[in-house]
Amino acid sequence: MEKSISIQQMLNREKMYFCGRIKCGILRKTFVTNLLLLLFLNLLIKPFYIFGIDRTVQNVVGTEVYGMYAAMFSLSIIFNIILDLGIANFNNRNIAQNNDLLPRFFSSMVVLKFLLGCVYGFVLLIVGYILDFTLEQFKIFGVLAFNQFLLSFLLYLRSNISGTYMYKTDSCVSVMDRTLMIIICGFLLLTKREDFRIEWFVYAQTVSYAIPCGVAFCIVAKKAKTFRFRFDMPFLWTILKHTYPFALLSLLMGLYTRIDMVMIEQMLPNGAEQAGVYAQSYRILDAVSMFAYLFATLLLPMFAKMLKDKEPLGQFTKFSFLLLMVPVIVFVIACCTNSYELMDLMYNENVDESSVIFKVLIIGFIPIASSYVFGTLLTANNSMKVMNCMAACGMVFNIAFNAMFIPRYGALGAAAVSVVTQLLTGLIQIVLSVRYFSFHIPYKDIVKMLCFIGLNIGLFVCLKNYIFENWIWNVLTLCVIGCVLAFAIRLLRVKDILYVLKNED
Repeated sequence: MEKSISIQQMLNREKMYFCGRIKCGILRKTFVTNLLLLLFLNLLIKPFYIFGIDRTVQNVVGTEVYGMYAAMFSLSIIFNIILDLGIANFNNRNIAQNNDLLPRFFSSMVVLKFLLGCVYGFVLLIVGYILDFTLEQFKIFGVLAFNQFLLSFLLYLRSNISGTYMYKTDSCVSVMDRTLMIIICGFLLLTKREDFRIEWFVYAQTVSYAIPCGVAFCIVAKKAKTFRFRFDMPFLWTILKHTYPFALLSLLMGLYTRIDMVMIEQMLPNGAEQAGVYAQSYRILDAVSMFAYLFATLLLPMFAKMLKDKEPLGQFTKFSFLLLMVPVIVFVIACCTNSYELMDLMYNENVDESSVIFKVLIIGFIPIASSYVFGTLLTANNSMKVMNCMAACGMVFNIAFNAMFIPRYGALGAAAVSVVTQLLTGLIQIVLSVRYFSFHIPYKDIVKMLCFIGLNIGLFVCLKNYIFENWIWNVLTLCVIGCVLAFAIRLLRVKDILYVLKNED
């Protein structure tokens, strides 16, 4: 009898393992198809917002006014961690692994988000007082703080949507806020361009975040099937004990990625203007980083599920890394070789200075993209202690060297420090991933990657002005050719894509 039970248990385990493999395989297919949908929607909407709306607002209100807004916006983002405390990442990871947790988590988390919003508002009030903001600056800063609360709440709601594998729904919600910004600001810029004020831009953000929050709340409430406000202190305290490592990581990374603009505005005699120039140079990097972040939002629940089911990670991680890095490298080379043309196309002021800063800043997109793969993997693995140590070192390095370089070199010094910080932290995350997961180091692929970079640099430098008369068509054509090179030298292979789609181990 004992033997028969043992055999039955073994068969049940095999059945569960087989079903788990099928489910994970389906999720891998879903990852690829929904990644394409996510990229399509965001390529359709977000570039138009960033280069059509956000850029136009800066040109209309002027570099100095926009620089003041950009510094306050960066400050509100740095303290945004108080609103989140790592809840979005923690929630995404746990809901992806256990969908049954959604009904209980949802009701309590909403109460917690509102409590954190009150704390966040109080902290920003103190920060504004310390920095001696004027009444007008306080008005803008206050609305920016409320906007960050709405954005944080929206990201939490989206973590439930993606955590329950509703990727198509999450893709649509992810572009709703920018779509509304395009409609509202587009109308104001067309009808009130001469009178346009930066406050209108901030108020438009409020409306554009509030509506998607309402839509996402209804979707999650329907999925949870039950919702009621409840203050469950023991449960909330347990959640906070689990999320504080995620919160600390977000705070440290926020400091070393956003503090530079605040330091520029505060440390230089013409700080507002220099912050505006830096914002000009940073805009494209900020835009493309959103796409890498969207890639990571799909990877996190995938990695979490594969870790839970003890699926092999090597092939999928390599595929994800190369799938992201190939277009990133081509894009960075294209931007570096056409930096002046891009800035001249986008802005009316400070073109020469911003083109040099942009050329430095955009190099940082390579380690940023790398971090969105390996950092996401380490987060899914709950390797938070080493991640926080890495981020703390990055923060200390960034602030210390910014304090040295900004007074001497201005915004260009901050750009150089930012890139070095991203390179160091990105490399540490790769090393940690290789060590923790015993990944085989593909030396052949490293050589291919170096060849790919060299070929693309040569391609862009030599053929920059020899295909079409219009430089934009040149860049687009060379970008396509550059990506094709990845398949030509077998850095990306069709069989790797088929591997993910067919779910072979």
